[in-house]
Amino acid sequence: MFKFLHAADIHLDSPLRGLDRYDGAPVDEIRGATRRALENLVAAAVEQQVAFVVIAGDVYDGDWPDFNTGLFFVRQMSKLREAGIAVVMISGNHDADNKMTRALELPDNVRRLATRKPESIEGRQIGFGLKDLDVVFHGQGFASASIDENVVQRYPLGRSGAFNVGLLHTSLEMTGGEHARYAPCSIADLVSRQYDYWALGHIHKARVMLEAPPIVFPGNIQGRHIRESGSKGCQLVTVDDRGHPTVEFVPLDVFRWHELSVAAEDAKRGDDVLGLIGDALKQLVRQQGELPLAVRVIVTGRCPAHRALAAAPEAWANQVRGVAAAAGEVWGEKVKFRTSDASVAAVTAGDEGPLVELAALIQELSGDEQRLLELTDELAALKKKLPPELLSEEWGDEPLRLEQPAFWRSVLEQVEPLLRARLLAEEGEA
Repeated sequence: MFKFLHAADIHLDSPLRGLDRYDGAPVDEIRGATRRALENLVAAAVEQQVAFVVIAGDVYDGDWPDFNTGLFFVRQMSKLREAGIAVVMISGNHDADNKMTRALELPDNVRRLATRKPESIEGRQIGFGLKDLDVVFHGQGFASASIDENVVQRYPLGRSGAFNVGLLHTSLEMTGGEHARYAPCSIADLVSRQYDYWALGHIHKARVMLEAPPIVFPGNIQGRHIRESGSKGCQLVTVDDRGHPTVEFVPLDVFRWHELSVAAEDAKRGDDVLGLIGDALKQLVRQQGELPLAVRVIVTGRCPAHRALAAAPEAWANQVRGVAAAAGEVWGEKVKFRTSDASVAAVTAGDEGPLVELAALIQELSGDEQRLLELTDELAALKKKLPPELLSEEWGDEPLRLEQPAFWRSVLEQVEPLLRARLLAEEGEA
């Protein structure tokens, strides 16, 4: 029996994007989080007495601004060397050869696989914790940050009688906007190589794509923004005497992002909403332990408190941030009010005039993809003037998908109750 750790997407010293815009953001804590998460990875490897660690790409977030990033990684790998632990790694799209101008010699317990074509290496050739194990590693790092071919088809078949580990940085077939298309392939392609474990990287959410053989994304080791929410870490793989692997997620993050939805139905006053948020945050803190949290609070529901919230959203958002700070080591990253007025019912048979016309127009627009796409053309000039953090996933917020009908449908869903409330208010004043 032996054990190993599978990690990926360390993004060491990843720069902060946009956090300085948020008052009170724990910038220093987040800036050093990727380093501390890497230290936790090394500590977990030593504590679990693993034979080796595999890193499936994106150790770095791009070229180093100076050598400190590389020196920190070398020091951590040296700690694994002292513990007799080998490391096998590949490059990904962020640390591809054509993006890196600086390099440092790595300790001799670390083997970085080739970038020109798939390479296979026996564990005994590396030594350290692998010297007595019949393990073969197959993998290819990348020379370019943009790879659109299926490189798996060039990987060799697994060697009979050995435990075969495949390393690949890939989007698989999951393009869907979550991550850029990169070295695409199918699960069937991976299974065809007859490996005992596939160590994947690139997708930042931990996922077991197939259980037998395990085809696994460990996710990144530290969330860097709200779109990388939830527990982050690596996979501990235990291989029994028959060569069967089992997989267990090991959290490594030191600062966690979380999106908290609070249902505020029937809340009569803004203070009632604050009470509901406070209770939800306290429960969240208990669930997450003492880990520092960055929380995006989303308040939903039809409630009498809607008018007070809508009248002064920023003032109430600051109140929510105060409630978050009182709940523990919690930072209110952003507050979104998606409530509606409880006194404004949906369209009924008794509606007439503008209310009926509004409902009909919204329904018609929502069902007409061509007209929704025309909105994109009309706003093309505005899009060019928008800051990049409003349009790109890389900046961590919810990007404006101006080119997608689904985005405009969600806008219409939020706009309709606001317009309806305004029409009813004007009707009451008349």
